[in-house]
Amino acid sequence: CPRCDLALSYHRKINAATCHYCGFQRRPPESCEECGLEEGLRLGGTGTERIEEAVQRRFPDYSFVRMDSDTMKTRNAHEKALEKFRRGSAAVLVGTQMIAKGLDFPNVTTVGVVNADVSLHLPDFRSRERTFQLLAQVAGRTGRGPAGGRVIIQTFMPDDPSIEAAAGHNYERFAEEELAHRRRLHYPPFGRMARIICRGRKLDVVERYMTELTGELRRLCEEADDGSAVLGPALAPISKIRRRHRVHALLKCPDSAAVHRLLAGVDALLKGPSGAKVLVDVDPISML
Repeated sequence: CPRCDLALSYHRKINAATCHYCGFQRRPPESCEECGLEEGLRLGGTGTERIEEAVQRRFPDYSFVRMDSDTMKTRNAHEKALEKFRRGSAAVLVGTQMIAKGLDFPNVTTVGVVNADVSLHLPDFRSRERTFQLLAQVAGRTGRGPAGGRVIIQTFMPDDPSIEAAAGHNYERFAEEELAHRRRLHYPPFGRMARIICRGRKLDVVERYMTELTGELRRLCEEADDGSAVLGPALAPISKIRRRHRVHALLKCPDSAAVHRLLAGVDALLKGPSGAKVLVDVDPISML
């Protein structure tokens, strides 16, 4: 996407690629924009539309319903799709994480998860927790009836503790290992965090401001000498949205009092530079 520097999602029905962050759309190129090659171009990816096509080829006699951000745009779309699946008008339900929890269908006997390790590659200390949580929730969609059920997980990291624990329905093992890991690194719940993100159209302005801000925060951390630390600044994992560059930094503190004390110490700086916006997220849910 020229506005967000993110990959576009291709939709076959409208023959266009879309950015899910800003709505930008474009037709796929007929030739390579780098070398001019006109033959051999193909569309790749493992989105729900592609998965639906693959499963339909394997099971041509079954009807399908797909639930994702592209098919669930109209009013009552969720209810209609789930009712179709509940009645048996559709034998297969393909979807994103929106179908991973909260659904009760006693006749479901098989659940499959594709690319179960995707969330493990996100730069977020909660990545294993979220992977385990998602897999445990998905597994709970099957086996609710007398016929029992099974879960098939496709992953490139079958030995990861979160996936092993989820496959074995072993919450105690996962919690014990994950908590020990977080205790060593002073991550929540053994510490508190705050994320500061600045976004603006001029990258040099945003970077210069964040360098100044984190420098002052580090000075305050040294004065406090309580184990608080500053990580960054660095480009956010999603470094640009709607043509606005995003740079962030993280505060790691032993308790909430330390977080508030440090933020209060840079209160004047948190107003940000002209043409940019600063956001402070205490106990951040997302690191993207």
